[in-house]
Amino acid sequence: MQELTSALLFGLAINGGYVQVAHSFSPSSSSRRAISTSCHTQQQTTRLFSMPDDPYPSDYDADDLESTEKTVSVDMDEDDAAIRDELKRELILLASVTNRGTCASTEEENLVIDVVTQLEALNPTADPALNSQGDWELCYSSTQSFRSSPFFLAIRAFLGDDNEAVADNLFTIHDRATTASRVGKVRQIIDKDNQELVSEYDLSVGLIPGLPVRVKGCVVTSAELTATAPETWEMKVRGTKVNGSNVPFLDQYLDDNAVEVPVGEAYQAISGSVPTAVLKTYYVDEGLRITRDIDDNFFVFTRA
Repeated sequence: MQELTSALLFGLAINGGYVQVAHSFSPSSSSRRAISTSCHTQQQTTRLFSMPDDPYPSDYDADDLESTEKTVSVDMDEDDAAIRDELKRELILLASVTNRGTCASTEEENLVIDVVTQLEALNPTADPALNSQGDWELCYSSTQSFRSSPFFLAIRAFLGDDNEAVADNLFTIHDRATTASRVGKVRQIIDKDNQELVSEYDLSVGLIPGLPVRVKGCVVTSAELTATAPETWEMKVRGTKVNGSNVPFLDQYLDDNAVEVPVGEAYQAISGSVPTAVLKTYYVDEGLRITRDIDDNFFVFTRA
């Protein structure tokens, strides 16, 4: 429901550097020296610094620089287990008092960022992307919680890096348009064997302000999931449907007929391919998972 309305808004919106650094060195006259010989009075001048025709005048090549891209860490020190447990308790407490981050103050947001960063540095699991199978429930999100769904991750991937600001504006519009909604449980089921991720997003939407009439349902979105690196998933959305609606007659019809909107096929027909969303998991253990999207927003899940 909510996602399909948003898709129409995004469809309308969709239809509508380079930095160079140069260094130059010019030795002055004091940087030259005269060399006298016993046979001739001829003087020669030499530079103290030689300047080869190299755009990077340094002792190393540009290719020698280490990449600053974040990579997964694996902490094998058993003594750090107590530190991890304390950090996880603090993180879950902050998630609880901030309603999964939706009402977090700036100070609380900074505390969560600090705790998450420390946990990622103390990750105890090798190949976290391959070891995240099972049922998970969202307990904290550094951005809107609906952005953990493959439906919205696909929209972000479709718009690309050049339209990041457009995507943020559209997500903000969607967030404000659904302010009256109540978000229930947000879950992810990861099936490693079938290479699938299923997102379940419980919603309760008020139809008429002031009246106790609310439409409830669970928006279920499925996606193909492929691990491409120890911490990295590539995900392609498949379809979206609504389960458990409380609308008379409609609920039984949806449940009996398994009506699903083929979102992936729609992308294929419109653009020729299904957008690939990239997710990176830098921490996972037996009870907690921390996953980041392409914009470095992070989602904290606990084992359901």
